[in-house]
Amino acid sequence: MTSSRTGCPTTVAGAALPPVAFDPELAAVLEAMGQQPPLTPQDIAQVRAAVGAGALSDEALGCGGELVWQERTVAGPAGGGDITVLICRPAEAPADSRLPVLYYMHGGGMIAGSRRHLVSDVLEWTRSLRMVTVSVEYRLAPENPHPAPLEDCYAGLVWTARHAAEFGADPDRIVTVGASAGGGLAAGLALLARDRGGPALTAQILLSPMLDDRNDTPSSRQMEGLGLWDRASNATGWNALLDGAAGEPGISPYAAPARAEDLSRLPPAYLDVGSAETFRDETVAYAGRLWQSGTQCALHVWPGGFHGFDEFAPQARLSRHAKHMRRQWLSSLLAAGRADR
Repeated sequence: MTSSRTGCPTTVAGAALPPVAFDPELAAVLEAMGQQPPLTPQDIAQVRAAVGAGALSDEALGCGGELVWQERTVAGPAGGGDITVLICRPAEAPADSRLPVLYYMHGGGMIAGSRRHLVSDVLEWTRSLRMVTVSVEYRLAPENPHPAPLEDCYAGLVWTARHAAEFGADPDRIVTVGASAGGGLAAGLALLARDRGGPALTAQILLSPMLDDRNDTPSSRQMEGLGLWDRASNATGWNALLDGAAGEPGISPYAAPARAEDLSRLPPAYLDVGSAETFRDETVAYAGRLWQSGTQCALHVWPGGFHGFDEFAPQARLSRHAKHMRRQWLSSLLAAGRADR
């Protein structure tokens, strides 16, 4: 990851593009964090250790007694071994409830993180919107390149749909959620579930998703060396997932959903991204192609937001606005679903 407030204009298609300014509140957060060098393959072990320290504790998962949780070992994909899922639900919900499901895939650049790395929105939605969250532990790259992480996510989704009644959930109301690398996996999972005739998804929420291995959009060049998770770090993550083949022809659209030719027949989507981050242009382009394919889609581009701004600066004005809009969209979706039942 990189953090910096300085950088040189880049050139795209012959025109120099100055960096997008960070929101002033967020710029101060980046300044306090200090500059960090880009992620290289040699840094992966160190990054995993640092990220691992941020895993949610048992106490944090309980949200002061408002949630109960369990971890289950379930069958993984053929040849991949078992996987673990974390299940959180409202403590007061009866065992025979049919609560909607948040099926969650964590971030971490495809190389770090675990089922206990939930973005703060997910536990808030679980508590306040009365949902069940299932967070899947997928194998990490580079030791386990594509398709291993996505196949783990798919196996967990199939298990969740088949066993939802065991933990008071509704298999007909599953919303996939992912941030960063998890957002890319959530987008790939929607494609895979569609093409395999897997569980029907109610919606997909893609937060600053990692969608395009080609790593060559104007925003990826414009924000190079700036913010968190810049172009160099992104190349490390993609090459870990794709066994060094990032940007080459023939990459699977399930690994890099921006390469998918057909985005029709997908569940409604909510996408958001900062204007001052690597993933801005690929997220905007993906939303446009969803609309062109007839898929309902909401898109928010947060002015001056860096990658992960809402988690690093949750009390900032922009973060609070982003969180409010996501919750409002999900709440409306669930309310419409209840009206249809």
